[in-house]
Amino acid sequence: MGLFGIFNREKKETLDKGLSKTKESVFSKITHAIVGKSKVDDDVLDNLEDVLISSDVGVETTLKIIKRIERRASADKYVTTDELTRLLREEIAALLMENNTQDAENFAIPENTRPYVIMVVGVNGAGKTTTIGKMAYQFKKNGFNVWLGAADTFRAAAVEQLSIWGERVGVPVVKQNMGADPASVAFDTLSSAKANGADVVIIDTAGRLHNKINLMNELTKIKNVMKKVIPDAPQEILLVLDGSTGQNAFEQAKQFTAATEVNALAVTKLDGTAKGGVVIGISDQFHIPVKYIGLGEGLEDIQVFRRMEFVNSLFGE
Repeated sequence: MGLFGIFNREKKETLDKGLSKTKESVFSKITHAIVGKSKVDDDVLDNLEDVLISSDVGVETTLKIIKRIERRASADKYVTTDELTRLLREEIAALLMENNTQDAENFAIPENTRPYVIMVVGVNGAGKTTTIGKMAYQFKKNGFNVWLGAADTFRAAAVEQLSIWGERVGVPVVKQNMGADPASVAFDTLSSAKANGADVVIIDTAGRLHNKINLMNELTKIKNVMKKVIPDAPQEILLVLDGSTGQNAFEQAKQFTAATEVNALAVTKLDGTAKGGVVIGISDQFHIPVKYIGLGEGLEDIQVFRRMEFVNSLFGE
């Protein structure tokens, strides 16, 4: 097996391990839902609906999936319970495709976009700063010149944590004193990054949800100041959500998508939860592509989201 094959196998093993709690939970529930049944009927569909909702797929998305499977079962006349996971895989993958989730390249950025600016938003504790550190590591490993900006100036711990990640990964971190204007930090970061030929700039922001209007104003100000340095920045506004919070992640997504123009999602902490179904529901409900998933604490424990790999890992290939 070549190096590429070994690399892909290791990624698959990381994904399978990271989603193992959700997979075990879903499979045991599906098995219980179809015990004693030979074909997919109304009872099986009702039980499957309960399984998906309890796996934090969400009610609306679950109903979509059930209707699709019901339609398929009706068209095929007779669908066995053994075929149920195949139908689930196919319909969930199709749903993810319809909701703007495309398989991304491995930590790549668009050509002729230098620097590519990513503004990262999300509540404190969602794994935002850790995700930034792991992204910086992956981009650097792929040969990109990466700069970080510590614009979460309301928490000294956030600036310190990002600085530690910068040292660990070996990338520069632009920061100011605690309480400094976040927009000023963003301006300095982009100015320095542009002057030093950066390929990727990742800006951390404060994760407060105490007041949606204040949050909106703050994020808008940061974006406007960025545009003074790079007119089309930020090209990506990445919302980091804690997958282990299940339905609470939906509420966070509502708040942040209302406050700013989120165009990509990262779902973290999937390794420690049986709530991995939240990835499917959030993608469906908000029509925003899931770009990255977090599967552990290590530098390598972040992956670009590939819908078929994700679905296969959850439901078996």
